[in-house]
Amino acid sequence: MTDPRDRTPAMTSPTTLTAAAEPVVTLEDASFSYGSSTVLTGVDGQVPVGQALALVGPNGSGKTTLMRALLGMVTVSRGRVRVNGAAPGRAPRGSVGYVPQLSDLDPTFPVTVREVVQMGMYSQLGILRRPGAEARRRALEALESVGLADRADRRFDRADKRFGTLSGGQQQRVLVARCVAARPRLILLDEPFNGLDQPNRDALLSIITDLKDQGISLVISTHDLVLAQETCEQAALLAGRQIAFGPRDDVLVARYIDEAYGGHGTTRLLGLRSGAGTQEPS
Repeated sequence: MTDPRDRTPAMTSPTTLTAAAEPVVTLEDASFSYGSSTVLTGVDGQVPVGQALALVGPNGSGKTTLMRALLGMVTVSRGRVRVNGAAPGRAPRGSVGYVPQLSDLDPTFPVTVREVVQMGMYSQLGILRRPGAEARRRALEALESVGLADRADRRFDRADKRFGTLSGGQQQRVLVARCVAARPRLILLDEPFNGLDQPNRDALLSIITDLKDQGISLVISTHDLVLAQETCEQAALLAGRQIAFGPRDDVLVARYIDEAYGGHGTTRLLGLRSGAGTQEPS
């Protein structure tokens, strides 16, 4: 685990074959800025191949900033960051997938499920090329991987009965399929469980497990300590700076949770261990 008070390297499990591979994400004492304003400091750790990292912390702690920085959308003002062996934003096309929050989608844009998934391959196809048989096949395979192949020709809209047929949870799974179709090494998920009912929540948990089994790494922003415990081998606890980064069970402890949330760490930890959890308001 990486604690800013003792800069030891992030630990990975020696029992997995992926532990010796080059990490998909490497952060070395990295700080991030919007213009002249530094908003997150001292992030130091790694995301191994086939593992998931939970970004945990209160609202405004830097979770979204770090995720955007991995996409090359935020300035790295100090330290070093590598994503798939390259600077953020310069990784090979299709090697990084991003699943936004559903609230970021345009509910008025008319498009089929198949077309949404094929969008994940546009950077590889080129702007002027239309998806061919191979792209359509990959789109269907990606939908099958998230259990939605039967939705391929239905309308994909967020507006209730007026425009669409898919629930919010099904839409989230289609967005994951869009990433999978591009065959990435890393997928970033921004609060993916917000607003999901239990069946879709369970389906997404299963999908995340399958992705890791395929050697895909994930970075998951979440307020929910229970989900962090269930889905992620690594955790980064943030509060405008790094509190701790490393193996989940070393990071999600009362001492660090107290520091990130300004107290009440023991209460949150008891909820985590009992399975009750405590969810921050969005």
